[in-house]
Amino acid sequence: MADEEETTTTSSETTLETTPTWAVATVVFLLIVVSIFLEYLLHLLAKYFNKKRRKSLIQALDKIKSELMLLGFISLLLTVSKKRIANICIPKNVGETFLPCNDPLNDSEEEAKCQEQGKVSLLSRQGVKELQYLMFTLAFFHCLSCVLTFSLGMAKMRRWKSWEAETTTLEYLFSNDPRRFQLIHQTSFARRHLRFWSEHKFLRWPACFVRQFYSSVSKVDYFTLRHGFITAHFSEGSNFDFQKYIKRALEKDFGVVVGISLWIWIFSVLFIFFNAHDFHNYLWLPFIPLLMLLVVGTQLQGIITRMCLDSHNRSQVVRGTFLVRPSDDFFWIGWPKLLLHLMHFILFQNSFQLAFFTWTWYEFGLTSCFHRSTKDIVIRVVMGVLVHILCGYVTLPLYALVTQMGTSMKKAVFPENVVEGLKRWRANARKQIALKSNYISARPSLETASAFGTSPSFSLDPSHSVMFDRVPESDHLAVEMVEDEERENTISREAEMEQQKRGSFGGFDLRNVS
Repeated sequence: MADEEETTTTSSETTLETTPTWAVATVVFLLIVVSIFLEYLLHLLAKYFNKKRRKSLIQALDKIKSELMLLGFISLLLTVSKKRIANICIPKNVGETFLPCNDPLNDSEEEAKCQEQGKVSLLSRQGVKELQYLMFTLAFFHCLSCVLTFSLGMAKMRRWKSWEAETTTLEYLFSNDPRRFQLIHQTSFARRHLRFWSEHKFLRWPACFVRQFYSSVSKVDYFTLRHGFITAHFSEGSNFDFQKYIKRALEKDFGVVVGISLWIWIFSVLFIFFNAHDFHNYLWLPFIPLLMLLVVGTQLQGIITRMCLDSHNRSQVVRGTFLVRPSDDFFWIGWPKLLLHLMHFILFQNSFQLAFFTWTWYEFGLTSCFHRSTKDIVIRVVMGVLVHILCGYVTLPLYALVTQMGTSMKKAVFPENVVEGLKRWRANARKQIALKSNYISARPSLETASAFGTSPSFSLDPSHSVMFDRVPESDHLAVEMVEDEERENTISREAEMEQQKRGSFGGFDLRNVS
């Protein structure tokens, strides 16, 4: 019996000194092949986005790469410092608080240093290894959930392409003829939103809460918000493609959501802390993403109704079609981007639930102390899947449409080719300004030299020599004034050129670009 225990101990402590070299070489080779294959797939994906001129998606892909690199660095730090972490000793009564399991079975060996002191390790070596798996699983599920959610949203918004094409038909132009007058209550948008509950806040919220589950974005809502956006920022009759603009804006928002910022990592630490058994987290933690998502969807529906009420209070007669007024006042604290950060938080917390469930299932089995009952497993899985479907197919399209109705529009209003052209024009304008500044600095020197009756090229006095490499400090203000004037005229001239080329940016006011 003693021989068997000795054999087991020896086999469990096998190191590379007693491992065949062919086994080590095979494992290293497989890891390299898998890593190169994944890198090649990411390279192909970036090449495809570059070919399609999807610069926002390329930036989102770069953020995913940076997050994977950060995880690799965290894993390296845990691997190097796991022995030192295990040697940090804490009292037993402190180590038995906030345990994830009510009656855990701790079969791991304590560090000899802590055991001699009658204490336990802060985090055992096995715990550090399991924590590495948790961090990687968390980031992987967050990126995967964001991609799946935005894919569902894009799939639903495909019908908007046909709605946008309908705006060029004769039937649409006839029904929205600006020479036609009608009462507000006769419009389809007013009949949808001006109800008995619209003017009462306590009745409007329940109605908007229910409305988000059926026909959350109707055709009349799309046409009305599109008309309000174009009227506020473009000239009347502009053929601006509103659907493509929303798509570009959503891709830029995706680059924000897919990243894991510092405050997201702080919340991940808090979530790990609240997974202690004393908090009974399975009764409330899985429901937080769902409740926040429903509140955001209700707020978005309420914004559309409030815009309808605002236009109704201003006038009782409509010329052409119903006109809504974009404004930041309809959003919480006057900040439309707050909804983007809330959706970022919702997606992360939901992905944390799924990642934690997958990690505990892999490490400890399906029926472990983390989720002993069947209802706990059902709640976590059902809530995670439900939030993904509801967020991607319902709330995300509603968010993409309503958040365009702020006071200022996003920079995504410019296509990528126009943005590149403006950047090139800006670089050329700076060169021209530099040449003008050199001319301004050279002119006083020439006049001074001619006053002394000498040639500036052969003047021995440094104060009268021509200097083209440096702008005098007295001329910096003039240069800045010229630069400001050139900067103000930059985008307007480019917009006029683009209008002549495309005919889609008539009446564009760049001062409203956020």
